[in-house]
Amino acid sequence: MSTSKTYLPKDIEDKWYSYWLEHDFFKSVPDEREPYTVVIPPPNVTGVLHMGHMLNNTIQDVLVRRARMKGKNACWVPGTDHASIATEAKVVNMLKERRISKKDLTRDEFLKYAWEWKEKYGGIILDQLKKLGASCDWERTRFTMEEGLSEAVIDTFIHLYKKGWIYRGIRMVNWDPQGKTAVSDEEVNRKEVNQKLYYIRYNLADGSGYVTIATTRPETIMADTAVCINPNDERYTHLHGKKVLIPLINREVPIILDDYVTMDFGTGCLKVTPAHDLNDYQLGQKHHLPVIDILNDDGTLNENAQILVGEDRFAARKKIAVLLEADGYLEKIEEYKSQVGFSERTDAVIEPKLSMQWFCKMDEMAKPALDYVLKGEIKLIPDKFVNTYRHWMENVHDWTISRQLWWGQQIPAWYLPDGEYVIAKTVEEALKLAKEKTQNLGLTATDLTQDPDVVDTWFSSWLWPISVFDGFKDPNNADINYYYPTNDLVTAPEILFFWVARMIMAGHEFRGEAPFKNVYLTGIVRDKLGRKMSKSLGNSPDPLELIEKYGADGVRVGMLLCSPAGNDLMFDESYCEQGRNFANKIWNAFKLVKGWEADESIAPKNAIAIEWFESRFNQSLAEIESNFAQFRLSEALMSTYKLVWDDFCAWYLEMVKPAYQQGVEKQRVDTETFKATISFFENILKILHPFMPFLTEELWHDELFGERPELDCCIVAQLPEVGKINTRLLADVELVKQVIANVRNIRNAKQIAPKEKLNLSAKVNSEVSYKYYELIITKLANIGTFNFIVEKPAGAAGFMVSTDEFYVPLELNTDPVEECARLQKEKVYLTGFLNSVNSKLGNERFMANAKPEIIEVELKKKADTEAKLKILEESLAALAC
Repeated sequence: MSTSKTYLPKDIEDKWYSYWLEHDFFKSVPDEREPYTVVIPPPNVTGVLHMGHMLNNTIQDVLVRRARMKGKNACWVPGTDHASIATEAKVVNMLKERRISKKDLTRDEFLKYAWEWKEKYGGIILDQLKKLGASCDWERTRFTMEEGLSEAVIDTFIHLYKKGWIYRGIRMVNWDPQGKTAVSDEEVNRKEVNQKLYYIRYNLADGSGYVTIATTRPETIMADTAVCINPNDERYTHLHGKKVLIPLINREVPIILDDYVTMDFGTGCLKVTPAHDLNDYQLGQKHHLPVIDILNDDGTLNENAQILVGEDRFAARKKIAVLLEADGYLEKIEEYKSQVGFSERTDAVIEPKLSMQWFCKMDEMAKPALDYVLKGEIKLIPDKFVNTYRHWMENVHDWTISRQLWWGQQIPAWYLPDGEYVIAKTVEEALKLAKEKTQNLGLTATDLTQDPDVVDTWFSSWLWPISVFDGFKDPNNADINYYYPTNDLVTAPEILFFWVARMIMAGHEFRGEAPFKNVYLTGIVRDKLGRKMSKSLGNSPDPLELIEKYGADGVRVGMLLCSPAGNDLMFDESYCEQGRNFANKIWNAFKLVKGWEADESIAPKNAIAIEWFESRFNQSLAEIESNFAQFRLSEALMSTYKLVWDDFCAWYLEMVKPAYQQGVEKQRVDTETFKATISFFENILKILHPFMPFLTEELWHDELFGERPELDCCIVAQLPEVGKINTRLLADVELVKQVIANVRNIRNAKQIAPKEKLNLSAKVNSEVSYKYYELIITKLANIGTFNFIVEKPAGAAGFMVSTDEFYVPLELNTDPVEECARLQKEKVYLTGFLNSVNSKLGNERFMANAKPEIIEVELKKKADTEAKLKILEESLAALAC
């Protein structure tokens, strides 16, 4: 391949992705290998790629590609969720643009338009994931409303109903007036908002005065059925047994007593509105209060309100405040901050509403689902989420599973003319059950009406790890038996309960085992100011634009560099730039090595460098393996990054690269070094591939690495295994690197040209054999002569590495005055540092409480600093400073 000056991702990404697809590298079928299974958290069919998707799917792809290279049968199942509320809203908006109203359509007509929308827009996000390099088995793509998966939902409903775990009843639910549907607690986002607190007078019915209540919702006073005070509140003992009149409508309601009311909050008087507040509803049940619902499904006031009928709730709030003030009921208005619930899907303010809904009992299913995590059969990563999970599961509420929508799986309940119902999969089965239930053999299918509601979207996605392998259709099919349970689930903490926990419940109920082994919980992607990225704030970059600018590999590296497991990541575009720079570094290293030519006539002379990098590679590989085992992907990438950038590029290649030979096409190097370097580079490409698949695949196929057999690709190359590690050699070379760095510092400080050779003398006090490393030191520090001495030479700049002393004789171009000033400055610093160490060692409390190893560290600091000061003093004396 021709090697461009810099890495150009646009030239290779589509090429290699198409190649992988064409040759079925992502495809998985059951075989004799160990399976590694990941199911994608299905993004909403309405969605487009955002930064959270980018992070989540990069992590999944790294894990899947790594498993594939470990020789496992990697299967990553993609798909999308039908997202009832969000999709129905999109379809309604599409119809509005066509001047069609949903209310003018039959259910079947509406669903035709919904499927039309899904076919046009539903696959966008999956196509975008391909740009990222996601190695999903696209032939296995599933959709939560496709026929087989929908059938599983209906079967599950019937199964749980027969067990007595699904029931129908009137309960207080979270109502979304914009979506006109109930939503679960988990689909409500709590936000702190600025509100107004209205102080309103309620006249006593006997004309003897009034009480004042404070409320943020004056539009609901027409639904009040009582005023409540604490029985121990001495301010209001005279009100016991009395009644008040609701302002503006003069309806009489009782004053009730209950210690639920906090005496020191507000006025100590509470308006009780059972139809529009959960706590008030429970209080009303306790005191047998009537329930008056004054709101329509769309949030407008109905006839029960008696006034402002048809007004939107927020418009009514403003208007009723005017009416209250005009009639002398409004005492004052204060600014007030409080938490308000918003629908996750439509962002409408939630209304508590009494509604007939279908519910699923959760307490029995929660117990085994909790045990899986507490017993370690399922690991939450990081484990700080275990306590959160435990709290949720021990305080679980019944699940509101019905939604007042048309897009979704329709509830299999069939109503008889008298309101009774039967649960059945088809109308034929329902008719048979209805006849048996009523003993009415004359019933026909037209006498039955199916419940118009659909089940909650999560009622389909909680079956996902089973249903994607058709485990409900055929519980013993080859796929479900091979791929289930899955291995790792990567998802966001905010859906730990209402997706992850429910999948565990479903796995236990329908397969008798956990659906996965590990749950890796990612953090929230935030900007550098700590704000959650969102379209509304305008602080979220377009992932596709980032890929266009920095390449998919650069963006993947950028995302992972700042994403510790379970912790929020402060994303900055500079991380992607760092990722792109890393790709260029690898590219340039490749160009350097490609410019070499093996020459058997050159005697080998880089054995130490080769042995050192081999040990350093194995040491890094062990770190990488350990980090992956703990799901510390960011740390695994950083270990890889340092190995490649620092150890391979900055040190190893500098140690072994041949001197430049002018006028030749290739730089000649001994055969041993050439082969070792090619082998090292090939292994580096392997460990880089899960993080940077496109760049590594491109380089893998270059002629530098020899002719490869058909389909011998980096994507399926076997990852290297940890080999021997010479720890003594590694430790010695770290000291050698310090020697080289110190010589370079002296060169920079004295502005000596890099090409000008320096002489170096060493007074070795340790067991390190610097003579053994002489070739490396003289080459990388550009040393002319390297002498080993007993006494310090006169007029030399000195430094210490561990206990060993090194000296660079000062040449004529060194200004003695400048050198004296530099040494004096360093002496001041070291003296201050030594004083701080001595102060700590002289502190009786520190010496009594510190661990022995901590004291040992401080003692070593003291000895090292004293030795460095001694050399400084000698250098100052030699210069007569």
